[in-house]
Parts: sequence; C-alpha cells; structure tokens
Amino acid sequence: MTPQKLDTSVRAIKEWLARSVKSLGNHSDRLNAINVFPVADGDTGSNLYLTARAGHDAVSELESDDIGGFLEVAARASMESARGNSGTLFAVFLSGLSEPWIGQERLTAPLLALGLERAKVRSWSALSEPVEGTMLSVINAIALAAGSTLAHIKTDPESRAALDTLLVQMKQAAQLAVKGTETELEPLLEAGVVDAGAVGMLIVIDELCAAVRNDDTDFSSYESFHGYKIQDPHVHKNSEPESGVEVMCTVSLDALGAATLRGQLDALGNSVIMSPVNQLEEDTYRWRVHVHVDEPQPALELIGKYGDPVNVSVTDLCTHDD
Repeated sequence: MTPQKLDTSVRAIKEWLARSVKSLGNHSDRLNAINVFPVADGDTGSNLYLTARAGHDAVSELESDDIGGFLEVAARASMESARGNSGTLFAVFLSGLSEPWIGQERLTAPLLALGLERAKVRSWSALSEPVEGTMLSVINAIALAAGSTLAHIKTDPESRAALDTLLVQMKQAAQLAVKGTETELEPLLEAGVVDAGAVGMLIVIDELCAAVRNDDTDFSSYESFHGYKIQDPHVHKNSEPESGVEVMCTVSLDALGAATLRGQLDALGNSVIMSPVNQLEEDTYRWRVHVHVDEPQPALELIGKYGDPVNVSVTDLCTHDD
C-alpha cells in the first residue's frame, strides 16, 4: 500500500458510506447482543445500520465533486431517519464532519483533522449529559489523534503521505478507545462487554480508512473485545429492561427556543439529544430531537409549545430485539 494509491475524491466518500452500511449490517447482531448502555434494549446495531442506510440511500444517485456537500446530504438524511441514541449520534457525527469539507474536492490531512474536531464538538454538544465510555470516547480519541499527528508530522501536511499517516493513527486510537470502554462504565464492567455504540463507531472509522486507502477491512482484531466473539451470549437479554418510550421528532426552532426546550426535556426525561439538521432563516434551524420519557404525550405536548413536531416516532424501550 502506497500513499499514491489513496482515493481522496467524492468516490471514496461514497464508497465509505456503502461499506459502512454493509459492515454495520453484518455486525448488527453482535452489536445488539452487547447493547447494555444507556438502555439494554438490544438495538444499537440495528439502529446504526438503518441510520447509515438512510444516509447512503440519499446519495446513491447523487453526482457531485464536493466532498462536504455530498456528505452533508447523507448526514441530513441520516439525521431525519436516525434511530435511537446511537443512530442520532452517528448522524450528528456525519453532519459535523461534513461542515469544514464543504466546497472541497479532495480530502487532505488538515481537512480530515478539522472535520473530526468539528464532529467531536457537535457530538458532545448535542447531548445534554455526555458520557465517557461510549461512542463519544471513540470520536474524542480520533479527533485528538488527528490533531496531534498533524501537529507533529514531518512531511507536507497537504500530501497524501500525511493523510495516510493520519489514517493509521486514527485507526489505532479508535481501537484503543473501544477497549477502554470495557472498564469506564459500571454497566459494561458488570456485563463483561465493550460499548456497542463505540464498536459501531469503530466500524465506521475502519471503513473510512479502508475506503480512502483502497484497502480491505480487517475485523479480526474485534474478537479480542470483551463479549464480542460470535459464540458469546446476548448479554442484553439478562439486563433489566428500561420502562418508558423513546420519542424522536423534527421541529423548527430559534436558538432561544431550542435551549429552553432542551432544559425542559431534561427535566421531563433523560437521554436528551438535540442537534440542528439545517438552517431555515438567520436564527432558525430544523432540530432533530431525541428523548426517553415515561409517556410520549407530555413530551410531544411540550415540544408542540415551541413548534410543530414532524417526522415523529415513538418506540417502546422495554422491547428486546432478538
């Protein structure tokens, strides 16, 4: 493998999304099996797969040379069709990653580092109560690795060799971050597993690196993760299911309305995620809203006081997937 073989065009981004969908689908059963945090409902793999598929489908026929604009379309579609905590956070990650890339035709090490930093900021700020030992740990680790690598790189930062070096460091950082989740959260430690969302994010990162490097993806190292061997049991079935429902919708709000709604949703439920989908006016955005509550009606009534919720979904949290 030589840096000259790197594909830094939209073609690589399209290939990345396609490969991510395929691999998340292939790994969905194992991801579901170890899904015990924040809710042991065994659907992290399914949620990530369906969210990624929505993004890929939106750009499958799109012709563009703009890597950021292309990814932004996929991110927006993923956000509108996001499933669960993991799917929503994945869509936020894509959205943040795309922002500094808009108008660019080639991926470089500085652009990738900038995109990862923006994705990290967007992801952490989207959650009312961000928690280490989750997908956030992987996002944080790759952003830090990219920034550090770029700061100490000896070659031309704009070169393909620099990008290749950054990709290698990203992969290693993501792998270590996933292994770290084994001991960062009590529910994971008790169940003897790594975080399902963190593994899902690792799959996405590994496929990004492979797509750009025109390489095959090697998942053999995943066998070393606690609870991830194919013969390991579905530990989420041994966990006490959480009662209540997951409410998701899209609503148009200005900044003050979004901040106020977030605060009131925090008081009403938990696992609150709010992230802008796209800008409508100078201070008004379409927001994707996610919250876990005991009953859906109070949450929907509360959201309705600030805007007209659309694309509403209500999912029972105590349903265990097989």
